[in-house]
Amino acid sequence: MDTNTAILASMLIPALAAVANLALREAPNIRDGTTLVAAILTFGCVLNILFNEGSGTTEPMVLFSVMPGLDLAFNVEPLGLLFAIIASGLWIITHLYGVGYMRGNNEDNHARFFCFFSIAISATLGIAFAANMFTLFLFYEALTLSTFPLVAHKGTDEARAGARVYLGILIGTSIGFLLVAVIWTWTLTGTLDFTKGGILAGHVAGPMVAVLLALYAFGIGKAALMPFHRWLPSAMVAPTPVSALLHAVAVVKAGVFTMLKVGIYIFGIDFLAETGASEWLMWLAAFSIVAASVVAMTMDNLKARLAYSTVSQLSYITLGMALATSMGVLGGGMHIAMHAMGKITLFMCAGSIYVAVHKTEISQMTGLGRIMPITFGAFLIGALSIIGLPPLGGSWSKWLLVMGAADTGQWVMIVVLMVSSLLNVVYLLSIVGRGFFLPNPDIPVGANSAEAGVLVWLPPVLTAIGCVVLFFYAGEIQTFLSPLVAEAGMNDGQ
Repeated sequence: MDTNTAILASMLIPALAAVANLALREAPNIRDGTTLVAAILTFGCVLNILFNEGSGTTEPMVLFSVMPGLDLAFNVEPLGLLFAIIASGLWIITHLYGVGYMRGNNEDNHARFFCFFSIAISATLGIAFAANMFTLFLFYEALTLSTFPLVAHKGTDEARAGARVYLGILIGTSIGFLLVAVIWTWTLTGTLDFTKGGILAGHVAGPMVAVLLALYAFGIGKAALMPFHRWLPSAMVAPTPVSALLHAVAVVKAGVFTMLKVGIYIFGIDFLAETGASEWLMWLAAFSIVAASVVAMTMDNLKARLAYSTVSQLSYITLGMALATSMGVLGGGMHIAMHAMGKITLFMCAGSIYVAVHKTEISQMTGLGRIMPITFGAFLIGALSIIGLPPLGGSWSKWLLVMGAADTGQWVMIVVLMVSSLLNVVYLLSIVGRGFFLPNPDIPVGANSAEAGVLVWLPPVLTAIGCVVLFFYAGEIQTFLSPLVAEAGMNDGQ
């Protein structure tokens, strides 16, 4: 299959799976099996692109032009292909998990749930392969709209309220800030194409560079940069499969992926370094990293704690872009993969606990590790990767971010990253410690296992193994992303 066909197929197959879910609503086994096949085929299409192009960049495939400089177009470049591999690959695991969770927890409206889930995957791949900011913006909005019904899925007052916050912040920021930034960029340059080295140099100068960057940074609400982060904790009312893939991988990573694309291909890292326009963003990202970690420590609800952890970890990637160095960008790009694998593990473990024993508060989980050793063991591995301890993948991306900060002499940023990792230890390992080591008279030593069904506990085990595997393949990922540095001619701060 040629690359352009594979790009279109990777977006079309999930869309067809959405239709199939509705058509097969009365045949659950066939419906879920069909969606699994669609997920495998989608991943196959993305792997086909990888085998065809490697870490190269292709010419845009223009489907149609709205007007000069505004094309619906797709192409392949290393960062987008990495994002597509992560999202499509984890869709397979999360679909299996979703089937086990939805059935094990006796959730309603399975067909509708998996229909919108599939549409969201299609939109995510549209974002990954977008060749310009116009195309990315369209699929960015489609992702917001398709995930809104998933956040509101339970239909309770709490779910509807959370979904309103989710939709209000994401649509409000994208229309109020991001759309303005996109139109301003097109007015200045006559194009929105993602271009090596950026498109804004020579078209905007002085304080206006920082103002335009602010419109992009706050307009990309999915990056959960403070103070526009509340949608992420509010979205935790959704069923855990939504929290796992979409709000640990697809939606939030679409935000920080867009942030990196804007920094690399719209502004250009050299331009940001020369103008100093991203320095304020660096400090805001640092504040978000520490503040969200502190808030996470106060949360007793497990998914809420993980949500604020995600707010903090997303700002690592924003910080990587704002440092405007090659190591910062490579660290941010690598952290997309490393954090995705670690955080999806944690969310799926949270869902496994809920399905098995219906506990949502950390204070209720004393001793659960003794009857759910597989789930808590997977949680421990995912947590250690988020913390950044070897031999787990998260250690490499954090190391590159530290190196990026050192390149520019930003020693305060190094301290921020170190402090954040210590806070990670406190709010993540305390959960594991409570589960394994604190006594609970209701759970005597030698009590029978209470693990959820195999489709619920096996997926986080697989992703936990993935955290270990990524440690040993981090060099390959860095090499894969290295054309981002070479193409942009980035400033190393030396």
